[in-house]
Amino acid sequence: MMEILVAIAIVAVLATLAVPGLTLSYARNQILDSAPLIDVAKKQVAAHWAASGDLPTNNAEAGLPPPDKMVNNYVKSVTITDGVIDILFGHAANAAIADKVLTFRPAVVEDAPIVPVAWVCGAGPVPPKMTVRGQDRTSAPMNALPVNCR
Repeated sequence: MMEILVAIAIVAVLATLAVPGLTLSYARNQILDSAPLIDVAKKQVAAHWAASGDLPTNNAEAGLPPPDKMVNNYVKSVTITDGVIDILFGHAANAAIADKVLTFRPAVVEDAPIVPVAWVCGAGPVPPKMTVRGQDRTSAPMNALPVNCR
């Protein structure tokens, strides 16, 4: 009987340790599932940069709907501010990322708008010889973000 109780206690401890990892995995998958909506914003900002050599100041200038109209199952809004894309998670998003922001900042070659925009996700690294624009407003927990955003 004592052996069974010890085995149950060990399983309970292991299960307790595994649950946070699973929760963050769900949040990470929800961020990845939001990629098509994020890609729409990235393409519009990049097109504006290529055409004018300047980044759009807001959603309208980027040719996008207002922030609260750019939504999906996990995203509450997509806001463009001086070329920076801020994703606010909500709706059916996991509690780890609900009402949290993930920022995508454009990295550009200042005097060559023909060079495609590279995107810096969260606190990710800036590509060499490129200048990142804007401020990182990411408030989502780092361990819930995809690997390229950490």
